[in-house]
Amino acid sequence: MTTTTPTPHRVMHTMVRVRDMEKSLAFYTDLLGMKLLRRKDYPEGRFSLAFVGYGPEIDHAVIELTHNWDQPTDYEIGNGYGHIAIAVENIYAVCDELKAKGAKIIRDAGPMKNDTLHLAFLQDPDGYKIELIDSKTVAA
Repeated sequence: MTTTTPTPHRVMHTMVRVRDMEKSLAFYTDLLGMKLLRRKDYPEGRFSLAFVGYGPEIDHAVIELTHNWDQPTDYEIGNGYGHIAIAVENIYAVCDELKAKGAKIIRDAGPMKNDTLHLAFLQDPDGYKIELIDSKTVAA
């Protein structure tokens, strides 16, 4: 039996800069089923923050969407960013539903090469990659 030692550390959130807050909120809440946990405008700094996730921030990692009001062009994602991973049940049905709702699937659901993991990738409105992993295929 393995026991883990509690740690005072935990992942709080991943921040992504978004061009259009409303489009991004629709993607993360309507398509991916997250909840808008909190949102605030900072007029003096000319930016807005929205936190979305599947559970309360106190015990769940969430995504912070940052919208800089005066950003004149799209952001460059860069070559250091990877993706956000989300566990789903029945990845094939989830991908079919997302496609029907207009999501941009960039790697159809299927097994990972040389592994039992089933996954898919899609992009949010700003081009950030989201990996969907079928929770039934994750190794214990």
